[in-house]
Amino acid sequence: MKSIDQNGAASTIRIVVADDHPVVRFGVKNILTSGAGFTVVGEAEDGDVAITETLDKEPDILLLDLQMPRLPGLEAMRAIMSRSPRVKIVLLTSLITTQQVIEALQIGARGIVLKDAVSGELSEALRAVISGDYWINGQRVVNLLKALHELMQKAAAVPERKTYGLTPRELEVVTCIVEGCSNKDIAKQFNISEETVKRHLSNVFDKTGVSTRLELALFAIAHKLVEMDLQP
Repeated sequence: MKSIDQNGAASTIRIVVADDHPVVRFGVKNILTSGAGFTVVGEAEDGDVAITETLDKEPDILLLDLQMPRLPGLEAMRAIMSRSPRVKIVLLTSLITTQQVIEALQIGARGIVLKDAVSGELSEALRAVISGDYWINGQRVVNLLKALHELMQKAAAVPERKTYGLTPRELEVVTCIVEGCSNKDIAKQFNISEETVKRHLSNVFDKTGVSTRLELALFAIAHKLVEMDLQP
């Protein structure tokens, strides 16, 4: 898919990829460069660099991770939209609430792509966005106002639990902690290393503001991060 420049000639769609995980950036670049019409002109590992790269490279599309170090994705997007409103921003995320989708679209996002669906829908999402449409919930959306109205109705009808930016795997680890599992137990359950478990726990501690496993368990129960079975 190629855009048309001012002289009417086809041009490659220029993209900046902003994600704090090098593996994600590498995977996204591979997906894009394997197809015709896309070129990655810049990368960013945090929100501040995402702003700098976008303003410097002036890409057609910025692929922006929702959870970014130093400056969260939504805040970075606000800064970019105020200074470079031409760029089309597509959010990449592992987990997003309906309220966050609404906020992102209101700020100016043109699409949201879940990371577990990147390989299947990224190219189609970018084609939709570059043509002037939106990409929401895995679908091309032409009427943004109608989509926002439907999302707001959904958000009002089904209040969503606050997850404090925890990823699905981090929420699973939290559930294990509440159940009294050790790092070794968690590693075995999810077929990951104990070092990976420690890294997940470190991220969870940072996001929730707790410092011990007991505090985390109490926090998770109090804020309904886990489903408690109260049956005897």
